[in-house]
Amino acid sequence: MMKKRFVFVLLCFMLTFVSAQNSNQTILTAGNFFKSVSEYYATIKDYEASFTINASGTKMSGKVSFKAPNMLRMDFDDPNEQVIVFNDNKLLMYLPLSNATFIQEVEKDSAGGSAAEAGNLATPQGLYLMNRYYFIAYEKGQAPEPLTEGSNENVVKLILSRKSVAEGFKTINLAINPDTQLIRHIKAVTTDDRIFEFSFTQYILNTNIPDVRFVYDSPSDSNNYYNFLYTE
Repeated sequence: MMKKRFVFVLLCFMLTFVSAQNSNQTILTAGNFFKSVSEYYATIKDYEASFTINASGTKMSGKVSFKAPNMLRMDFDDPNEQVIVFNDNKLLMYLPLSNATFIQEVEKDSAGGSAAEAGNLATPQGLYLMNRYYFIAYEKGQAPEPLTEGSNENVVKLILSRKSVAEGFKTINLAINPDTQLIRHIKAVTTDDRIFEFSFTQYILNTNIPDVRFVYDSPSDSNNYYNFLYTE
């Protein structure tokens, strides 16, 4: 009888061990999940989406257009006619309320620290920079959870912490739909604790957006300011 009990206990132990090993095979690290998202974004030729922004309490909305490898345009409906354009390594912002155009040469190897540059995180280049300059972890775990309280959409939530104090954002939180592998929400906290939050909806992928979409001429009577990010 004792021998039979011993064999039974040993069998249970072996089954538990095998089950644990099989479970371990399904574990996906945050880094590997982020890598799969980055690889998917690298296959996207272009996209358009609706966005909302909460910039330290100031709310904005509009449409965003992206074309690989590094063209991005944000057309705002609130504030109306405001425009932000990334084209290669140049950032242009037109602010109609001030009738001002801000033009900045942007380093390609930087994740920035402004609202405009936070919006550029939802691109292949942005994902590359985050992977290079930030530590990546799950907020709670790999299991999807509601995008917001009461939401029917489940997302995987990541938190990224900067490796160096040179980065413009201390932390970046990402909410990614695991089915579409598209970024739904970004929360970026700057070194001076300003918070920029972006939500993206209604993605339309790969529609062959023409390059001219990313050419923008601000009104001729606007005041132009160059390299404003580094002006003391």
